[in-house]
Amino acid sequence: MECSFSASPLSHFIHFIPQPEEIQQQIVRETFHLVLKRDDNICNFLEGGSLIGGSDYKLIYRHYATLYFVFCVDSSESELGILDLIQVFVETLDKCFENVCELDLIFHMDKVHYILQEVVMGGMVLETNMNEIVAQIEAQNRLEKSEVNSVLPP
Repeated sequence: MECSFSASPLSHFIHFIPQPEEIQQQIVRETFHLVLKRDDNICNFLEGGSLIGGSDYKLIYRHYATLYFVFCVDSSESELGILDLIQVFVETLDKCFENVCELDLIFHMDKVHYILQEVVMGGMVLETNMNEIVAQIEAQNRLEKSEVNSVLPP
């Protein structure tokens, strides 16, 4: 699960492994409360809550301005590796949206999902080179524009 939310209990972007909607909402609430009650001066990873899988899973998060980016990973993952992955993801979002903010996550969720899928798919890290990720996003944008132009009447 990857999740982004602001200091308010509104989650803006969530990518789940398929779960029933009710369970997803409970997980978001539990994650929100676990992360938000932590001081900014303590480490950015903690054991998952009871709904998340307890000690088998970890929540790894980074706080940027008003946004929190949270990844839930199994206990075998490297905490520092995931923190670096979050950094790459956020820097890529910054490049694609020119200073990413909450509204970008809300109104361009499809693009955010696409960017995440360029970085991680099926639990495997695919790419961490930000320039390569941005190049793929730009190629996708050009393809979408050419498809729109070919459909529009002259």
